[in-house]
Amino acid sequence: VEMDWYKNWSRDTQHLIRIPNFLSSLKQESAAYLLLEDLDASGFHVRCASLESHQASTALHWLASLHAHYLVITPNVDWPKGLWPQGTYWHLATRPDEWQAMAEGQLKRSAQRLDDAIRACPYQTLVHGDAKVANFCFNEDLSDVAAVDFQYIGRGIGVQDVAYFLGSCLSEAQLEADIDYLLDIYFSELARCIIARGESPDLAESVTQEWYRLFPVAWADFHRFIMGWCPTHHKNTSFSQRITQVGLDQVTP
Repeated sequence: VEMDWYKNWSRDTQHLIRIPNFLSSLKQESAAYLLLEDLDASGFHVRCASLESHQASTALHWLASLHAHYLVITPNVDWPKGLWPQGTYWHLATRPDEWQAMAEGQLKRSAQRLDDAIRACPYQTLVHGDAKVANFCFNEDLSDVAAVDFQYIGRGIGVQDVAYFLGSCLSEAQLEADIDYLLDIYFSELARCIIARGESPDLAESVTQEWYRLFPVAWADFHRFIMGWCPTHHKNTSFSQRITQVGLDQVTP
């Protein structure tokens, strides 16, 4: 999948988002190799384990650009060819063991409904699929960013990446204080990018409204993975539980 991304999909995004330039590839029976640009040598040598809220905007803009560029409305079943039909490493179909390990309760019972709500959204795009802060490479002053590790890129909705990214780099206190500010940064840039590609402001508004509505659903979907994989994980916070409940309430009949 990652090789398909670099060879067949990524070239038309070079003017929009920064990723390593694809140089060459080699396939052997048991392995595949990619030769990519050295981002450190190109000025993206800073790695962060955490961020201040205002520093997250650079990566949120990167994600908005990716999601707007690949936005499709009710795509064909075979889209995106060569990439995952469901992006992210935590989606339900790829994590049956974690689901089985979950404690009985509303989250476990509603796991399929959360997954269905994400897949039923008419506005689909390519999601990075593993958009943690460790997969972003920043320049010296964190004003520009490139992303790496496209093993899980595929079909999804933009807020799956957003929820995972924010949870990877901000503390519970930061999220409690700044979640509205952070979502506004992402959705403002998403709308701008959708319009910049030639779509109508009405479509941009419709996409942002629908994905904003689904943000708690996307958050709950990742929280479902955490609760099956490692319920004592530091990401199992009261903030995460509260947002998850909002998502569950949305999909519960």
